Amino acid sequence: MTERDPRERWAEPEMQARLRRRHAAERRFRWMGLAAIAAAMASLALLLGSIVANGWPAFRATEIRLDVAFDAEVFGSVEEMERDEFERAVVRGDFGALVRQALRARFPDVTSRGDVRALQALVSSGARTDLRDAVLRDPSLIGRSASFWVPADDEVERYRKGETLRETVQADRSLSDAQLDWIDALAADGRLRTTFNTRFLTSGDSREPELAGVLGAVMGSLLTLVVTLSIVFPLGVSAAVHLEEFAPRNRFTDLIEVNINNLAAVPSIVFGLLGLAVFLNAFHLPRSAPLVGGLTLALMTLPTLIITGRLAIQAVPPSIREAARGLGASPLQVVSHHVLPLALPGILTGTIIGMARALGETAPLLMIGMVAFIVDVPGGFTDAATALPVQIFLWADSPERAFVEKTSAAILVLLGFLIVMNAAAIALRIKFEKQW
Repeated sequence: MTERDPRERWAEPEMQARLRRRHAAERRFRWMGLAAIAAAMASLALLLGSIVANGWPAFRATEIRLDVAFDAEVFGSVEEMERDEFERAVVRGDFGALVRQALRARFPDVTSRGDVRALQALVSSGARTDLRDAVLRDPSLIGRSASFWVPADDEVERYRKGETLRETVQADRSLSDAQLDWIDALAADGRLRTTFNTRFLTSGDSREPELAGVLGAVMGSLLTLVVTLSIVFPLGVSAAVHLEEFAPRNRFTDLIEVNINNLAAVPSIVFGLLGLAVFLNAFHLPRSAPLVGGLTLALMTLPTLIITGRLAIQAVPPSIREAARGLGASPLQVVSHHVLPLALPGILTGTIIGMARALGETAPLLMIGMVAFIVDVPGGFTDAATALPVQIFLWADSPERAFVEKTSAAILVLLGFLIVMNAAAIALRIKFEKQW
């Protein structure tokens, strides 16, 4: 009996129907994958879009121009003072009175005490600090008048940004009708402007939303990551090299590997409790310091770096080791001259993944006290500080509406921080890959 031609078999209607069903299933699977990718991208775009839309107004600040008369009687005879005595006199000066005088000079019809307080409420309390710093920089201001752009109160900013409407019933908004009239009058006179909010990027935290900035949190995160990286990288790489290249295969090393894998899955708050018990209660290190935060995050990040480091070392071809040994290299030379340079791109990737996780952690830092309200920008590893995730947590929990946009803006800064870290990792990876 002659065999049938396979082409005749595939030409049968039954086989053609099976092929059509198979191709249709493949197309459905492909479209399902594309739909999943599109849904993920749309969700990401929606998330980033909402954060940018909410956070962008925080980068805009409203300022009021005041004609301030620096009365010499407020400071005394500064010509006869030494520099230290002059600074003390300036610090004791009543700059709030100077702000009130400038506002009353613009609105002379405001006479009652309540109206004067309402008028002064349009100007942020940071105006007094700005005027004081101006006098300290330029003592010649004393005895004459000068114009200054000072920060407006956050309620004025909300009105200028359209968040507070005049049509709203007065009892349902923070600004009275008289205050809205004064704001409109200042705007009509060219004494009100909106500018880039440099204070948000150059100052620390504040109870006043218009004065709050992220520099303190950024420096706290940076110092904390420096401590974390300086501990995690050498210890993690050394442990990975030892376990992969030198440690004998026995029950003890198996137990170590199991514990490392388990530690990588431990919730981060457990490491916070460990840092609280060891670094604060046992070693009595300073609370809320980047040093303690870095040590705690190092404990959390170390297992991840060891695991990724071992995987990167395992990915190096065995032929590299064999060739080095064949040329007479010692085990240490094999690792340091050949294995580690080839595994370094993977190790750097694991390091950045661990550091990015450490940058976004909040629970361990809360346990060691970095949730405290810190106004000053930290200047060292033992100074009191906070971190960007903790700052976001604090602002998100604040009752003032103006802190909502500050929260989103801080998230944008945190995302920028992560992008810079990842870009640096990619640049280092490309650099080392080109060498080999």
